[in-house]
Amino acid sequence: MKSSKRSKRALISVFNKRGLLPFAKGLVRLGFEIVATKGTARTLKKKDIPVKTVSEITGLKEILGGRVKTLHPAIFGGILALRNRKHLKELIREDIKPIGLVVINLYPFKNLEGMDIGGAALIRAVIKNYQNVGVVIDPEDYKKILDELKKRKGNLSLKSKKNLAKKALAYILKYDRMVYEYLTSHRPQVTGFRFPEELFLDYEKAQELRYGENPHQRAALYQMQNAKCPSLRSGYLEVSSEVSREKSRGKMQNWKQLWGKKLSFNNILDLDVASNIVREFKEPTAVIIKHTNPCGVARDRSLTRAYQKARACDSLSAFGGVVGLNRKVNTSTAMEITSTFIEAVIAPGFTPQVLKVLKKKKNLRVIKITDHRSPITDHQKDMRTVDWGLLVQDRDTEDIEIKELKVVTRRSPTKEEIKALLFNWKVVKYIKSNAIVVGNKTEALGIGAGQTSRIDAVKIAISKMQTHISHLTSHIPLVLASDGFFPFQDSIDEAAKARVSAIIQPGGSIRDKEVIAACNEHNIAMVFTRIRHFRH
Repeated sequence: MKSSKRSKRALISVFNKRGLLPFAKGLVRLGFEIVATKGTARTLKKKDIPVKTVSEITGLKEILGGRVKTLHPAIFGGILALRNRKHLKELIREDIKPIGLVVINLYPFKNLEGMDIGGAALIRAVIKNYQNVGVVIDPEDYKKILDELKKRKGNLSLKSKKNLAKKALAYILKYDRMVYEYLTSHRPQVTGFRFPEELFLDYEKAQELRYGENPHQRAALYQMQNAKCPSLRSGYLEVSSEVSREKSRGKMQNWKQLWGKKLSFNNILDLDVASNIVREFKEPTAVIIKHTNPCGVARDRSLTRAYQKARACDSLSAFGGVVGLNRKVNTSTAMEITSTFIEAVIAPGFTPQVLKVLKKKKNLRVIKITDHRSPITDHQKDMRTVDWGLLVQDRDTEDIEIKELKVVTRRSPTKEEIKALLFNWKVVKYIKSNAIVVGNKTEALGIGAGQTSRIDAVKIAISKMQTHISHLTSHIPLVLASDGFFPFQDSIDEAAKARVSAIIQPGGSIRDKEVIAACNEHNIAMVFTRIRHFRH
């Protein structure tokens, strides 16, 4: 086999030698000079593949029983050098040849004695200089790498090198996690498992899913790679590249507890929903959450009035709930909050005087949030564990504008009704399916959540509304929002009895025509969004 005078250099050090021989032969045919660690070199020499050992390049033999092999400037200088005049001149002066490709996989980790040091360092070095050096850690990639090298005269594209670097980084992250688990012994015990200070989960994508909770949300199923890692059975877990975490005391930088007992698992779930709902609105808005469902949402120029209206929606359920506000809390609002039993309140700020009022309730958790104005982005994902693995989907950030509403009835909604429809459409997105909200343009008046039939959700929402309907005037439009389509007209008939004048829903039922006809019969305006907001 002949190699060119100006051959490129490839470093090979692999524990898993599957597919190695044809790959190495292919590299030699393309003019690569191969340098390998002792065990890999021995395998190649048996098949007469030209190879130099690392010791021949460094001038030093492997020492300490193989603990030190590649850790030498002749190797790492060849990988880390930028391909500019300054670095290349320095390599010539030191008699070091650039390395353009590193083919490597690590010893399986069993204990610290078998921990791979040099291999992990080589991968990190390539990642740092991925624009100039390619790294291959998976035998499954050998064929496509050879094919690209043939097409590109011995070079890999920048895109390929970046993708290979990302794959290699994931590879050593998994390896490092196994070492961490070994050192900390965080394994399930007979009596359960201790909670580590840092939790590293190792999942691999098993399959892309048709969609998430709703068609506009992408989703995938991931499965845990290491059976020793404790399985978590939580609900939603938000992951965001936008939010950094403080290591001290486990606090997140985007919120801070100012008062009250330690937060519980359920408190955090409810606070998450509360803060996300009020972020939907520009006006002063209040929400009360119970068991991750809003039991009252309202907006008003006055934050105090907004809270009062939110509580009035279902004052019985509001008892022991979690309050979310999107404005700095004033004293009058604080007094309203402390007038009944509330578990926690989350808001952008609290004055010293307000805190003095709230601290009269020793068990009330007071949480200040700092990112209440930042939008939810595509970087953030919803995750939920199941026995099969980890479900991951896009956050449901889809919104709708007036121009996107499709009027399907003879009567179009009035301007006041449209405002009410859009307000309640934002609310229904955060209610467990089947979900119905009856309300006006500033407040939810009745909420039906988590029902197995839509008609039951409608009846519950109307029933809750009718407990405090007396304070409303007849000229204020009453509307209904549904997170999914109506399968039958029975829900429309119930809405008509409650004097609902407009309805917003996704549409898409095989009985849409019957539902539209029922609305026309009752003189109810209805619009389709063509977007649903299921929340399981």
